[in-house]
Order: sequence, then structure tokens, then C-alpha cells
Amino acid sequence: MMGNPTGRIGPPDDAAWRDEDARSPNKAERSAYDPPEEQPEAILPLERRAYATPYESLTFTMVTRARRELTVTLAAQPVFDLARSTPVSRRIRRTIRHQGGERALMGLGRRTLEPADLRRIDLQTLHQGLDMLRLGLNESGVLPAFWRTVATSRGRFSLLCTEMQHDRPGTLLVEVMGGLEQAPPEAVQAAISHFETTQQAAILHVSPDVGAVRRLAGVQARCLSIDFAGVSHEHPKDWAHAATLIGVGRQVCGQVMLLNLRPDRGLAAHEAGATHAVFAGMDTITV
Repeated sequence: MMGNPTGRIGPPDDAAWRDEDARSPNKAERSAYDPPEEQPEAILPLERRAYATPYESLTFTMVTRARRELTVTLAAQPVFDLARSTPVSRRIRRTIRHQGGERALMGLGRRTLEPADLRRIDLQTLHQGLDMLRLGLNESGVLPAFWRTVATSRGRFSLLCTEMQHDRPGTLLVEVMGGLEQAPPEAVQAAISHFETTQQAAILHVSPDVGAVRRLAGVQARCLSIDFAGVSHEHPKDWAHAATLIGVGRQVCGQVMLLNLRPDRGLAAHEAGATHAVFAGMDTITV
């Protein structure tokens, strides 16, 4: 995926991790995320990197069909190869807020966005996000898209047409999120197959739940992403459950990217089977 000239994330071998040592990812998986050859290979201590620092961000506004004004913020964050403690790609994090806060929603009746709204947000995210990523020949980037957009032929067609308007090298990975837990696995496979080329592929953003991860077994995605913001993993006593979740993810897919992982859990996450991470902030507390 991230930095390889072909941009290929190795698919899982029969959707199983088997008894492979998580501390020694196979060569195909490692090369899938390799940075350009000119980057140094040195492994730096986890504590010495500003893991969570975004490279840049931008904000745009949109008005929904229900006349609600939204503020959408995109921020590019580094994606790290856990085996080498090296940044190998960038992921666009998207935050959507309602202008005026919760009071702006009162009396509107509909609290969820319509598919047309989601599609417009995705298309604008794709357009703006590709400009932010500025992918080079041996680089890759991750952009979000709603499942409700990807699930329809119209949504997929719109995304692909928008992407084709950008004359870009490198590899684009579409991180599909929101609603995968309710979608039939065969529908997920059918939808993401449209993004599987030498220059683009799909990542599945799945809930941090063992059952939700297991039901995607057999879906041939390039990678699973799991948000650890809601997973207790600060203390060693909490790590057993977190490690089990990572292990199940690795059984389902050959690549597992953790979001909002504490930097001091990078080594343990790698040993549990995670291959990549976008780290959470670790602000220093001054007394």
C-alpha cells in the first residue's frame, strides 16, 4: 500500500494469519507499505517521534438538502509501519460538525444525513484530499468514503469519475466507513471490488468489536482499520482484550491498521499482529 511503486497491499493468505509470527511480517506484506528507497531504514525509539502530528489540514463548508450547514475538516496524518517505526503513508482524517452545535438540529426532524449529502461530502473530500496528499510516484494515501456512497453504483461511479479527473501517480486507498457492521459481507465484497486496481484499493473501517471483525472473514480487502479511541489499552491489564481484537483482525485480513493507538503501545500492537498505525497524541502533563 504505502510507498510501494505498485501500491499493492498483500491480500490475506486464505484470509488467515495461521501461526505466522506477528513480529516478522512476510516480505510481501512488508514491501506493500515500504517507503521510497531513498528514505532511511533506521528504527527510531517510539518515544522520540511526533507520531500524531498532522502534516496539514483544511476546512470547507457545505449546506445539506435539509438546509443544515456543515463544517468539514480534513487533516493529513502519518501512517507508520510498526515493524520499522517509520512513516510510510498519509491518511486523511475527516471531521464533520454541524454549524451552531446541537441547537441547530432542533426541530428539523431528520438527524441523519441523506445519501445525496454523504455523496457530496465524499466527492468534495476526494477532490480536496487528493490535492492535500499530492501523491508522488512511489507514494500512497488514504481517503475516507461513506459505505452508503460506496454501496451504490451511482456513488461508486461518482467517486471513480472524480478520481480520474486528477492526473496523479501513486496509490489511493479508499477507507470505507459507517455501516459496514450491518452490510452483508457479499455486498461489501461486490462494492469494493470496483476499487481494486494497481493504483487504488479499499480499506475497511470496522468497529472495534471481535464479532464485527470476524463477520468480514472472506472479504478480500487490502487492509482493515480499527479505531482504538474507544478501546482500553492504556494499562497492561487492559491489553489482553486489545491484543485479541488485533489478532482476530489479522486472521481476517493480512494487513491491520490501528487508529488512535497510544505510541507507547506500538511494539505490543505489532507483536499482537497489527502492521500499521496512526498514533494518538501523547500530550505532556506538567505539574
